Amino acid sequence: MPVRPQSRGLPEALDGGPMGTAMVGRRWSLGGADAVDEPLDADSGVERLFRAHRLAMVRLARLLVDDRETAEDVVQDAFGALHRRWAALASDDAALGYLRTSVVNGSRSVLRRRRTVRRHPQPAADALTAEPADGRVLLAEEHRDVLAALRALPTRQREVIVLRYWAELPEAQIAATLGISVGAVKSSASRGRDAIAAVLNSEQRGQQ
Repeated sequence: MPVRPQSRGLPEALDGGPMGTAMVGRRWSLGGADAVDEPLDADSGVERLFRAHRLAMVRLARLLVDDRETAEDVVQDAFGALHRRWAALASDDAALGYLRTSVVNGSRSVLRRRRTVRRHPQPAADALTAEPADGRVLLAEEHRDVLAALRALPTRQREVIVLRYWAELPEAQIAATLGISVGAVKSSASRGRDAIAAVLNSEQRGQQ
């Protein structure tokens, strides 16, 4: 079990459980100590990763797009893309990285469409992003004030914070997922933490 790094000034509510860190390594079916390793086909391989990582990916998407139904759609599309890409991916590490990047990119597309809708409002547009009554169940352990502060962050900072402190990815892996430098990951994480801490401190002062 990796030791979770502690960052000065990070609210305790940012301490989430690990996401997407299980079952990585070579993408092979092992039949026993003396069996010959056999590569999994797309159907079997994607099904295995689906069972192991679907909920973690939905949770990741939920933190980025704010509603469960849309998060489910984003993840479903990501697994479909993974199935199509399977033959080009050499390991579970590569497959999981591709899946995670697809979820982030799909979430970005959702947010871009929402910004367009807000600029050009239509009747009942709110229904497109409405959350089911049980939509917060996935994040029941998270504090609503932290989630509200997270939503207010710029997209890049929000993605980095979610991947770093909920998905518990190392900086190099976040950089690869988002297509940015490690330095950009560090600066975005620092600014995001500071912004969230400032919001929480302001709310605490307001309650005194």
